[in-house]
Parts: sequence; structure tokens; C-alpha cells
Amino acid sequence: MPVSWPIDRLLCFAAVLAMAGTASLAPEARAQRQEPAKRTQAQKPPPAPAKPAGKPMGPKQAAAAQAAKLDAAGPSQIGTTTIARYAYMIDANTGAVLLAKDADKPMAPSSMAKMMTTYLLFEDLESGKLKPETQFKVSERAYAITRGVHSSTMFLELGAEASVIDLIQGIIVDSGNDASVAVAEGMAGNEEAFADRMNKKARELGLKGSVFKNASGWPAEGQFVTARDLATLAERTVKDFPKLYQHYAQREFTYNGKTQPNRNLELKTVPGVDGLKTGHTEEGGFGQTTSAIRDGRRLVLVLNGLESMADRARETARLIEWGYRESSNTTIFRAGDTLAEAPVWLGVQDKVPLVIPTAVQITTVAGQSAQPRAVAKFDGPLEAPIIKGTKVGTAVITMPDGRAVEYPLETGADVAKLGIVGRLAATARHYILGWLS
Repeated sequence: MPVSWPIDRLLCFAAVLAMAGTASLAPEARAQRQEPAKRTQAQKPPPAPAKPAGKPMGPKQAAAAQAAKLDAAGPSQIGTTTIARYAYMIDANTGAVLLAKDADKPMAPSSMAKMMTTYLLFEDLESGKLKPETQFKVSERAYAITRGVHSSTMFLELGAEASVIDLIQGIIVDSGNDASVAVAEGMAGNEEAFADRMNKKARELGLKGSVFKNASGWPAEGQFVTARDLATLAERTVKDFPKLYQHYAQREFTYNGKTQPNRNLELKTVPGVDGLKTGHTEEGGFGQTTSAIRDGRRLVLVLNGLESMADRARETARLIEWGYRESSNTTIFRAGDTLAEAPVWLGVQDKVPLVIPTAVQITTVAGQSAQPRAVAKFDGPLEAPIIKGTKVGTAVITMPDGRAVEYPLETGADVAKLGIVGRLAATARHYILGWLS
């Protein structure tokens, strides 16, 4: 006899079977969905435990914490104490070293290596090899360096082209690793050849303790710089490319729809700061090369090996202020001042003033008196006729810090030659006086 089930009972029974089947399959299905996530998590180290939240420090507490760090910091060889592992400050006008702490020891450059990449870019722009509108293509290597890792980028697109003027801003403002690689490949064919050019230029500029392996400062075995070398590179950038250097003062840059601020925070907060470059890697810590100018006096500061971005900003600001507050420049010779007089042979005047054609300044620290020693070196007597402005020797000036600096020594006046009668009389007088002596 056929059995008949009501439709609602059949639906209810089917639902029960479906629920039972789903329940038995659910653990397996969930495991398949979670497996990729587990693999992704296994590739990353476990996150550091979060620090317990506390009240933000007030000004007095922050000052006390900073003072404690300074007390624990190692001493500087020259100048004040700093919590930076490496430090160097120089007065660019006089060459006086105001601060030095392990300034010649090798350290990781991080993104401060981009200063050399930028120097070479500026050089090719000045020579006409490149134009601001010159286009460089974004290779797979340039694109990949900023993908999948924590890496500074100007957001270049794979296979696209970018102009030199945009790449300069992408390197300086955005600290773009992608921009650095694109420039290296565009200028030298590949990054290895570009690194060779970086090292050749380093030798030309007198960077004795630096070796570059890439254009971005990306960690690489055998790549290192010194704080002194970075200061020299900064000085030369300012001196050699005064117009192009102004890019270092740019506070933000918009590219590909994204606006990024300059990582050099002191451009906004410290009077006179107009460059140059920050850097950070796990190996090198936080670092910065900074240049500031006030009333015509330029200081260059290099710090590296700091623990945080906040420490970098505070220490940079503090030391720039210290440099200007605790030292000053004094002009000891104005352009055209007479340093000595040279005897003249067979001239209508028997002496000619010797002058220094450029102003000479010295740097003294607070409480130090300016007592330089100047010596004129030349071969005399000078034979007439003499033309004003002729280089005849050097002025050696010993600075308060013991450095001997040479300046050109020029004649400060024209001296005509004696006529025939005068020359005969001068010659006779010379030999008679010589015989009598």
C-alpha cells in the first residue's frame, strides 16, 4: 500500500538532514577558509606586547626624561652631549667643528644615502645631460622595492614614466625608494652601475669613509657612511647647486593623487632649517642630516642611531639651537683688508700692500676670545710693473681650534716700473748698499 507523506513533513525532514550534513562538514570547511590566514600569520613575527597605556608626560616630565637619556649617553669627543650614537656639526662658513661623536666610525646611511643620488641628479641637470622634463620608465625592480614591505614610496606605477623633476621631489620629499631606483636605472642603466658612479663621486668629494651599494640606502652588505662624510656631502650640495638645493626646503609633494609631507619636520618648526634628509632602518636607527642658515651663518648637523622619530626631532632641534646659541662668528678680515706689505724692485713705489680678496671669519665658542694668528707667505721683492689683484702668495690663518686655513694673497695696488734713469739709480743704490753692508 503506497505511503503518503504530507509536503510540510517532507520539507521538515529534508531540513533536518541538511542541518545534520552541514554540521558534520562545517569544521572541515572552516579549516580550509582559515588555512591561508594561518600561513600568512606564520610569515610574520609575533607582534610585540603592547605597552600599558599611561598618562602623557607633561613638559617637566618630558624634560626630566630627556635629561636622564643625556646623562646615560656616552660623551662626545667635541662639543656637548647627545643621545645620538653618531653626531657631527660644522659651521659651513668657517669649517669649525662644533660637535663630534664617533663622526668617523662607519654607520648605516639609511635614506640619507639618497643625498648622493640627488647630488648626481643635480650634476646632470646642471651640465645639461638631463632636463627637468626628461622621462624615466618605472621598471619591475623600481616598482617592487616598495611593494609588500614597509618602504617609503612616491607611488610610481609599474611601466609608467616619470619626469626628472617629479622624481627629484619624490626622492627629497617622499624619500621614495621607487624613485631612487628609477633614477639609478635611468641615469646608469642599472643600480649597480649607478652605485659605481656614487662611489666615484664620493672619492672626488673627499668622502673617505663611505661606500655606497645602491641609490636608496636600502640595507646592503658593505654599505656604510660616516657622519663627517654626510656633512661634507651636504655642504657641497649647498655650495655646488644653490638653486637646485632649494628643493630640499619643499614641505610637501603631491603625485599620483597622493600628498605626502616632508619627513624633515624641522622645516616647519626650527627657524632657518632648509634641508636636507632623514633616514631610518632597523640597522641604522633614526638619523637626519640637517642644514640651517641664520643671518648668513650656515650650520650642518648629522645625527644617526637614535631610537625614535620623536628623539630625532627633539635632538635635531635642540642641537641646532645649541650651535647658534653657544658659538658665534667674527669677521677678522674684510675683503680687501691689508695683511702685509711686500717690497718692490724697480717700481715707482718701494712697497705694495698685500690683501686678502675675501672676508675671513672665525668661529668661537661662548667665553672664548678670538685670537687667530695670520702669516703672509710670498716670494719677494716683487718686480715692477705690478697689476692690482695679482695673486702672489697665501695667507695662512691659524684658527682658535688649531686649524691652519690658507687664503689667497693678492696685490692691493698697481705699481708702475721706474724709467731708465730711475732704474739705473735704483740698481746702483742696491749694489752700493749691498757692498757697504
